[in-house]
Amino acid sequence: MSLGYAEKLSYREDLGTVGMPEIFDPPELVQKKIEELAVMVQKSKHLVVFTGAGISTSSGIPDFRGPKGVWTLQRAGKGVPNASLPFHRAVPSLTHMALVEMERAGLLKFVISQNVDSLHLRSGFPREKLSELHGNSFKEICPCCKTEYLRDFEIETIGLKDTPRRCSDKNCGARLKDTVLDWEDALPPEEMNSAKEHCRSADLVLCLGTSLQITPACNMPLMSIKNGGRVAIVNLQATPKDKKASLVIHGLVDKVIAGVMSTLNLRIPPYIRTDLVQITLRHSLRKKCVRWTLRVTSTHGLRAPLPFIQSIEVSFPERPDMKPVVLKEQPFSLQRETSMYRSFFMLLKLNFSDGCSCLSSSIGWPVDFLKQKDSFVRDRTLVIRELQCAAEHESCAGQQEILERESLPRAETAIHAIVTDIVSYNTGNDKVALPGDNGMNCGSSNDAKRNMECTGCYPAAPKKLKYFFLKDEKLNC
Repeated sequence: MSLGYAEKLSYREDLGTVGMPEIFDPPELVQKKIEELAVMVQKSKHLVVFTGAGISTSSGIPDFRGPKGVWTLQRAGKGVPNASLPFHRAVPSLTHMALVEMERAGLLKFVISQNVDSLHLRSGFPREKLSELHGNSFKEICPCCKTEYLRDFEIETIGLKDTPRRCSDKNCGARLKDTVLDWEDALPPEEMNSAKEHCRSADLVLCLGTSLQITPACNMPLMSIKNGGRVAIVNLQATPKDKKASLVIHGLVDKVIAGVMSTLNLRIPPYIRTDLVQITLRHSLRKKCVRWTLRVTSTHGLRAPLPFIQSIEVSFPERPDMKPVVLKEQPFSLQRETSMYRSFFMLLKLNFSDGCSCLSSSIGWPVDFLKQKDSFVRDRTLVIRELQCAAEHESCAGQQEILERESLPRAETAIHAIVTDIVSYNTGNDKVALPGDNGMNCGSSNDAKRNMECTGCYPAAPKKLKYFFLKDEKLNC
């Protein structure tokens, strides 16, 4: 896994206490405390959750201060620890998805995160109810109009520096900046102010997987105590705030939260990841022939990577005279010259990278140079909701659906949404693929039933909130 954030941070000698031993409460005591915490959550009128690196360790992202944490190993001269998946393919943990359900149920009012891994937003947690105090490795911001851009690839820089991209607003066009703080950077006022406001209003602040050592963030949960609220802490190590907490649980965060959800009779929703791909076909006429170029790119632009695609197999069923090809380098591009009078069907098999629930997905593309297709733009929120609902209902990743098509006299561009991950969670702390995920291509979502009443399909997010994989979409903050 890329731990670019840790590698890009400026050197700092004083990292606080690292490598502290982990503490595990006895199972009987943990169960008793889980039941106590569930009661506290149920009775709470304004619950705020404060999260740290410990909620992402089960997603394959190392913490910082644990026995094998980033800073613990660096202090021992062992460098940055390895992990199993690229940063952009990390999947939200059981705890991330449980918080989504708690918010939907009206129990959770706000989340304050010190993490930069984007897993809260990837899980589907509402942006307007989330404060990312230390930034987001996948998010850029326009310093002029404050528009946020959430990418499906890791931003190249940290420390609030300029990135290679510009604001897409025609009236702005300013150079974008990364949002991840370096050691000397001040907390962003918008994020900090909303976090403080909710901590002051909270009757319960639940701290999950954080050592509560980094100032000034670590002092925010205590603001609730001054106004009569309480603090509960779930962490494997002792924290400086334990003595002021009403409840301290030394146990695995996922296990504790799974117990709380079970006690409250709340379902932990599966995680369903949807990626976008843009396909463009341009051509020029040459007497009776057509020279054409196929490009498969990110919706963020030609130079942006497609981190979830490893290669693309292009074939032409029913046309043995047209040689198939495998595209292995990004941006994926194919140039050919064919007769302008003969239509054909082009099949694109997208082979996914490690970390996807299935191996591949296929997109069919009928080509007729003498006939121009109709352009259209579908409601992305509705289409993606239907796609994810169908994917969950049929327990099958690899399904895809077209979102929009622009057809010009000599060019055609289409954007497809593809389900690349489906992960469900058991009552322990393990991620479990849904039964239909056997690693095989499950085909197009055109064959899937659009059952809007299927179990587990929730209403879409408010329309003003945009999907984080879309090209230059604005996130409401």
